[in-house]
Amino acid sequence: MSLSSASLTVPDDFLVHSCHCYFLLAGSGDLPILFHVEKVRDGRSFATRTVQARQRGKCIFTVTASFAKRGSGGKVENQVRHAQPMPVDSSTGKKLEPPPDDFDSEPEFAATGPFQNFRIDITNRDSPHAHEKKTRQWVRARGKISEAGGRRAHLNALAYISDSYFIGTISRIHRLWRFPFPVSDMDKLSPETREHVKALNDWEGLGDVRSFEDRPEIGMMVSLDHTIYFHEPEKVKADEWMFTEMESPWAGDGRGVVYQKIFSRDGTLIATCIQEVSNA
Repeated sequence: MSLSSASLTVPDDFLVHSCHCYFLLAGSGDLPILFHVEKVRDGRSFATRTVQARQRGKCIFTVTASFAKRGSGGKVENQVRHAQPMPVDSSTGKKLEPPPDDFDSEPEFAATGPFQNFRIDITNRDSPHAHEKKTRQWVRARGKISEAGGRRAHLNALAYISDSYFIGTISRIHRLWRFPFPVSDMDKLSPETREHVKALNDWEGLGDVRSFEDRPEIGMMVSLDHTIYFHEPEKVKADEWMFTEMESPWAGDGRGVVYQKIFSRDGTLIATCIQEVSNA
């Protein structure tokens, strides 16, 4: 919503290329949010906006977004260009294939919300080093994005999707138990709850619940900041399958940093994201 608010204040031929967000206070879903947009700069090629999301007169979230004019980089043939290719299937060496377009086999707990996701895969899961592991997943907006929303609707949707499953990367690569009861209490749960926990653990690529019996537990995790670089805004189609890969170069002192790369289904690197999280 903050990015959408900022986008409404720039000319139609300007598209976001980066935004830097800070989560300041917990918000309430029962109260309206006021989005205050400040026009920081309007240039011939770039425009800058800051947005404050406010509740009860306090800023709970802030964004600085930069927009670039279409074509401001000059002719493509005169540009220096490179991009990391989409990873391949480590077991076969072949191109990763997205789920079918008509995929509707999500478990019930994952079949809600505005976006659709496929089961998480964790690479190098047996490595003793967390920084060598990566989580991979296919995601897309649920349904079709209206043409009336234009290119910006796809970019706003990508920004929303980029925060999904981001925060849990640290707990996944460290194999931390995140449920509000010890593993030893699994047998005390109702059969329905027990099966739900097992299915959720498997859906997130974590495997057998019993393998967590000697693993540390984790408390509530919160996002501190979130940065998105939109590399190819014209190619973003958030209602088609996109491939995400997340990894962490560092964690310590109650915080962790996570990198995320997002590719379109044809293998184009469309965005890079960085987030810092805290174990509150």
